[in-house]
Amino acid sequence: MSTLRDLVEEHTSLGSADIDRLHRLAGDWQLLSDLSFADLLLWVPVKGEQPRQFLCVAQVRPTTAPTAYQDDQVGKIFGGPEVAHLDVAFTQERIWREGDPVWYGDTPARHEAIPVRRRDEHDHEEGYSEVIAVIGRDTNLSTARTPSQLELNYLTTADDLAQMVADGTFPPVRQPGEMTTSAPRVGDGLIRLDASGKVTYASPNAQSAYRRLGFSAHLVGEELAGLSSRLAADPLEGNDVAERIRSALRGEFPPRMEFEARGATVLTRSLPLLPAGVPIGALVLVRDVTEVRRRDRALMTKDATIREIHHRVKNNLQTVAALLRLQARRVDAPEARMALEESVRRVASIALVHETLSMSSDEAVEFDGIVDRVATAATEVASTGFAVRMRREGTFGILPAEIATSLVMVLNELLINAVEHGFPEADDDEAPAPPPVSLTPGGPAMPAAPSAEVVVSAHRFRKQLHVTVADNGQGLPEGFRPDAGGRLGLQIVRALATGELRGSIELRNRAGGGTEAVLVVPLGKR
Repeated sequence: MSTLRDLVEEHTSLGSADIDRLHRLAGDWQLLSDLSFADLLLWVPVKGEQPRQFLCVAQVRPTTAPTAYQDDQVGKIFGGPEVAHLDVAFTQERIWREGDPVWYGDTPARHEAIPVRRRDEHDHEEGYSEVIAVIGRDTNLSTARTPSQLELNYLTTADDLAQMVADGTFPPVRQPGEMTTSAPRVGDGLIRLDASGKVTYASPNAQSAYRRLGFSAHLVGEELAGLSSRLAADPLEGNDVAERIRSALRGEFPPRMEFEARGATVLTRSLPLLPAGVPIGALVLVRDVTEVRRRDRALMTKDATIREIHHRVKNNLQTVAALLRLQARRVDAPEARMALEESVRRVASIALVHETLSMSSDEAVEFDGIVDRVATAATEVASTGFAVRMRREGTFGILPAEIATSLVMVLNELLINAVEHGFPEADDDEAPAPPPVSLTPGGPAMPAAPSAEVVVSAHRFRKQLHVTVADNGQGLPEGFRPDAGGRLGLQIVRALATGELRGSIELRNRAGGGTEAVLVVPLGKR
């Protein structure tokens, strides 16, 4: 289905400013539909067609009444008697309400047509521009009955807003940074004010919302701005909400606002009522969002708690690493010292993940930075006589914590193995000068002189993460079997890759010399 903009640009000569106005109208007309108990269809005249034809570019159904249309009307073009009421509203620039009910299959409906004017903030009060579109307001009459007081107030307010659409004063020009949502909705709570700001009608839901705020009497007859200011727990907040209600009475369109009282939170939206340019009062929509905000605060508290836990885990792991490092300095046996130093590196790699999670708003980490730090640490602790260059190709992207913690340990072991076992020992006077270290994806090409290099590459394919750690060293020894090796590092790699990560790991010689480890990790839900 084409969008409103696509349809208008293809079939009409309306400019960008007119299309933006139609978009604003379609973004705010659910309010008019609900108050009218009617479907709203936005019609634009098709360019170059005589007699005039109209194209439907948008449609909204009421949430307060049954729809008059079971099928979508967007994209349909009609002409002749079917759209005669639209032509009258477009040509005569007035709201059309005459005519008998029409039938759509078994559904009787009443037609109305509301002209939509081209008008923006630069227009003068008396300088109305031409009509650019027509709203068809079609009401399903199959459930017609004597309206209640609520329905009468809805319909009266709908007629006022319809006249404002015809005048070009509704919807308002959206201000920069203003929220585009039209919540609260009509059914959440509706209050109608007269020109003096006193309540002339309050729906039951609106009455309940103010009862939650601590006002037990009936709202009718109360001066709403002053009442809201007195009820608000924060005086500044109370003055702000009162001023927004009064600005609507002056004909302005203030942004929506929340205020609290007695532990309850109410969201308000104030709209001026200006039929024919005459201020007759205001419409205030209210919604009790107490439970929504309670859940928001609970989630914020939970997120803060999780980040604090990660921060403390990181600190504890760093403490463990420091204790192991102290113990290693007191051990005389080289094998024992090496084992403790390896444990320090493993604990430190896990601490990196928790450090990143402690600064994240969710349980996910940007993994490239972690890989770069682990790779740099691997070159610093290498016992080989060669200065080894590290390079990363591709990007790991954002990974969930359950994958990141295990993956960083696997990469730490693979990088240490590649540096320490991939290259033969060399005497100090034979060791080449250290080449620059590059951990940037697609880093600079290798220099012409021979140098030791380890490349970490990553890419995603079909919900899998493919990781390769490759070196240009001496390769695997003859008869090497990774599943039968006694090295603790490789045992950790195999256990984590096939267990925690639920993936696969393969160690093999490279075609051009050296060794590569290929790791495949599924990224689907666990």
